[in-house]
Amino acid sequence: MTSTGATEPSAPAPKNKLPMGLMAGFAALVVVLLLPLPADLPVAGHRMLAILVFAVVVWVTEAVSYEASAIMITTLMAFLLGTAPVVGNPTAHYGTSAAISMALTGFANSALALVAGALFIAAAMTYTGLDRRIALVTLSKVGTSTRRILVGSIAVTIVLSLVVPSATARSAAVVPIMMGVIAAFGVDKRSNIAAGIMIIVAQATSIWNVGIQTAAAQNLLTIGFMEKMLHARVAWSDWLIAGAPWAIIMSAILIFLVLKMLPPERDDIAGGKEAVEESLRELGPMTGPQKRLLTVSVLLLLSWATEGRLHSFDTTSTTYFGLVLLLLPRIGVMTWKDVQSRIPWGTVIVFGVGISLGTALLTTRAGQWLGALVVAHTGLADVGPLGIFAILAAFLIVIHLGFASATALTSAMLPILISVLATLPGDFNRLGMTMLLGFVVSYGFILPINAPQNMVCLGTETFTARQFAKVGIAITVIGYVLMLGFGMTYWRWLGWM
Repeated sequence: MTSTGATEPSAPAPKNKLPMGLMAGFAALVVVLLLPLPADLPVAGHRMLAILVFAVVVWVTEAVSYEASAIMITTLMAFLLGTAPVVGNPTAHYGTSAAISMALTGFANSALALVAGALFIAAAMTYTGLDRRIALVTLSKVGTSTRRILVGSIAVTIVLSLVVPSATARSAAVVPIMMGVIAAFGVDKRSNIAAGIMIIVAQATSIWNVGIQTAAAQNLLTIGFMEKMLHARVAWSDWLIAGAPWAIIMSAILIFLVLKMLPPERDDIAGGKEAVEESLRELGPMTGPQKRLLTVSVLLLLSWATEGRLHSFDTTSTTYFGLVLLLLPRIGVMTWKDVQSRIPWGTVIVFGVGISLGTALLTTRAGQWLGALVVAHTGLADVGPLGIFAILAAFLIVIHLGFASATALTSAMLPILISVLATLPGDFNRLGMTMLLGFVVSYGFILPINAPQNMVCLGTETFTARQFAKVGIAITVIGYVLMLGFGMTYWRWLGWM
């Protein structure tokens, strides 16, 4: 509308309307609660399934922030479980005090502590600028051909995956550097060269989330569910031995696909390496805090890799020892005030509630009931371990299209899948199968919205969602087939199937 004479104050957009996704979530919650109670499902389990459905709808629609949804889920558990009969003792009720304790049990999990510690390390990297220095040094070692720059992009991702345990933090560190490289090349921001570099940064981050246990929060959430539901865990080095070969092959395939689907306008670009070296010179020599942080990071990497072989200290404990060194006066590199604003505390909240949700599904026997239902109606009991993995992995890949967070996907689906695995007959490695399904959770390759690192790279406006999906669909299909091949050979030889 155009103004005609006197100005009138424009009516503010209504802010009192509930988001449609939130209303749909509550509607789904009520519908599930009103369904007839199956004879073999406890009342508390029935209510937990209703809460799970609410969580999935709200997460998929992104009706509210993940942090807000976590608080809502905690409150629903407090009141719905608090007024439910105790499983195994129908004459007693949980009470809200016991129910809220159940809703907060995830915050006492060692995996949550590891996530918090990992976020501190990532914050220390950005605070000291060590992540930028590592990326620039890695890039300075590659040449100026397009192929070498693409290889260098993946090399940066791999190196940072080892020492920066946050996918979002890694992409946030790499993207400005790669944009500087693109500018130094003098190529158009919408060129195939620029698009290829940024798509590789995003996709390679997801690929190496599979290869390295501490590279992503969803991996640590998977470890948390292993400890809670299977009473065992996979060591950092065992995860690396299983996942890194797949990630190495997929990295090579990613470069091949990008070169074929987004052929660069020219093969050699002058000035790129010089621009990187100039950026390094501007940084100056390594500072004392950077040297100390690098030393602690290497020590942590060595301790993670030798867990269960040279020592018996778990990953969380050694990580916290490293944090003590980083926070010590004079010796350390940071204070609490330096990094507290750089840590996404919402991630910690969502992570803790995610573990609580999965644990409550198990405690109330909702997970076991749903697992038995899935087994009875899908024919999973009639196929071997490879068939089980193929079906459940395909399910995760398809359902991931509706999730913007692998952590949310893991919180919602992995406890159910672990219950399915526990219900299935046959002799196969349920811990190993859980790890392999945890690999598939990182398949955020197709839509930019499927992973935070994708959105960080999309924000550079160097590629379109269509270009991303074009490469991503191919990566997804090839990666899935390659995993089936690994399942028939390498992973079976390692004893994980």
